[in-house]
Amino acid sequence: MNRSGPAARGNADALRGRDGSGKVWLVGAGPGDPDLLTLKAARLISSAEAVVYDHLVGAAILELIPATARRVYAGKEAGNHALPQVEINQVLVDLAREGLQVVRLKGGDPFIFGRGGEEMQAVMAAGLSCEIVPGITAAAGAASSTGIPLTHREHAQTLVFATGHLKNDTVDLDWTTLARPNQTVVIYMGLGALDIICRELVAHGLPADTPAAVIHAATTPQQRGVHSTLAQLPVAVREAAIGAPALIMIGEVVALQPESLPLLAKQNAC
Repeated sequence: MNRSGPAARGNADALRGRDGSGKVWLVGAGPGDPDLLTLKAARLISSAEAVVYDHLVGAAILELIPATARRVYAGKEAGNHALPQVEINQVLVDLAREGLQVVRLKGGDPFIFGRGGEEMQAVMAAGLSCEIVPGITAAAGAASSTGIPLTHREHAQTLVFATGHLKNDTVDLDWTTLARPNQTVVIYMGLGALDIICRELVAHGLPADTPAAVIHAATTPQQRGVHSTLAQLPVAVREAAIGAPALIMIGEVVALQPESLPLLAKQNAC
């Protein structure tokens, strides 16, 4: 449901600086389910004068944007960026300099592989005000919707988030750290490098039969995935035709996924 009119305009006016200057909010839209938005995020979206949004922001969340607000799509998918990062930074600065209340709407949390730090630096370097509004990150959403605990006293005392897609397009991760026992590893944006990730983790000491899963579109009606072992995960993903956006979850906790939450198609390893 679109929200516009006097109430939305009043909210925007209340947020405006005394000198009439604009402001940028980096807002986490959460993992996809609109019910998982924070109250602050929902309030800011519904009163925004301009919204710059990513492709991971669902239609139900976009419906909260006022009809009068300016919209800029800045989605990034593998090999297909609507706008380069430097241009996104400039768009945020330009909109705020027009005196607009700008919401930069990002899937998950702005500071967890969302390039929020780069955008904050660009906005503040331009002498503009920037505020961060945290969101539920995709790993937490995937854990809650599948029943896979990210930590567990008996199985995982450490939790590591990593990106499978570095700025230089390599997958040169800290394999030794990621392959340590008694931890859960969640890899964002790693589906395209899944074969390399699984191979390197085994090569650096993680047992080939370590439970692992790939979860697509966590918390949304499109959620699906596979539950396998580290060695067999790439084959299971290809057989199930799992595509991006997806998270890779690795560790003994994956085996704790309850049968009562059949959101993952379990693939038995040979």
